[in-house]
Amino acid sequence: MTQNNQPLGGNTMPRFGGPATMMRLPSQDTAAGLDVCFVGVPMDIGTSNRPGTRLGPRQIRDESRMLRPYNMATGAAPFDSLRVADLGDVPINTFDLKKSVQIIEDHYHAILKHDVIPLTLGGDHTLSWPILKAIKAKHGPVALIHIDAHADTNENMFGEEVAHGCPFRRAHEDGCLINDKVFQIGLRGTGYAPADFDWGRERGWKVIPAEACWHKSLSPLMDKIRAMIGDTPVYLTFDIDSLDPAYAPGTGTAEIGGLTMAQGMEIVRGCAGLNIVGADLVEVSPPYDMPGNTAVAGAGLLFEMLCALPGVPRGGAAPRSDIAF
Repeated sequence: MTQNNQPLGGNTMPRFGGPATMMRLPSQDTAAGLDVCFVGVPMDIGTSNRPGTRLGPRQIRDESRMLRPYNMATGAAPFDSLRVADLGDVPINTFDLKKSVQIIEDHYHAILKHDVIPLTLGGDHTLSWPILKAIKAKHGPVALIHIDAHADTNENMFGEEVAHGCPFRRAHEDGCLINDKVFQIGLRGTGYAPADFDWGRERGWKVIPAEACWHKSLSPLMDKIRAMIGDTPVYLTFDIDSLDPAYAPGTGTAEIGGLTMAQGMEIVRGCAGLNIVGADLVEVSPPYDMPGNTAVAGAGLLFEMLCALPGVPRGGAAPRSDIAF
């Protein structure tokens, strides 16, 4: 039996050496023969405040070098059951956002000719729209779990309909989403009007603002969301600014009062059992992430997404503590 690809181990090559791929996995030019692929979209021309997310995929890959193949908390060992590789980056046009959106869509159409689940390293949140269009062509309209400080449903920004504040309005307009199975978690901050988060609600989306999450485990929330989604194909999109700036300072539009790192992990782990057909982790901006903590968080959450995919057995038992407390 052919062994699946494995991350390069730290006892084979020092963690600071080896290939600059996600988890130091093998790289491939196409998704042929893969179950899951990591893909970078090095883009920040859709951002509206601090730039730098064009460097996100490279930094996430670099900070993924400490990840090991076994999830000690969930018992998931994704490389035992899935063939995974890094496909490198989408060759966006760094001078033209609209052309880049079309390049991204075309690139994902080619990837999804294969029976593969793409996990995307962003890049600004504009990228979710063209990916969702390619996902729709493959799977039809999907459920959406959207973790973010912002709703990203603006009609336009500076008169432009393509920007990182607009992707889910565009995805809705293109028929990519199943409205009664869209969940937005972690929305918060200031707005222009009291109804700023209601555009999605008016279409049947479920909004869970950050304040509703304070001081709580989000595992019960995810139990309810899984029941509401069922076996419907679902796309998971995680904007790193959903986390409080204490955990993820390296992002372009930081907002106070966000989710904790543990809550972010509960959300992603709570997606296990769903029919996930794609996911992304966006808005990591290394120039504002001097210690690398935001990219570490992004890399870890992408590994948790990998562990939550269909076909990955989990240990089932909760992590054991030898002292009850």
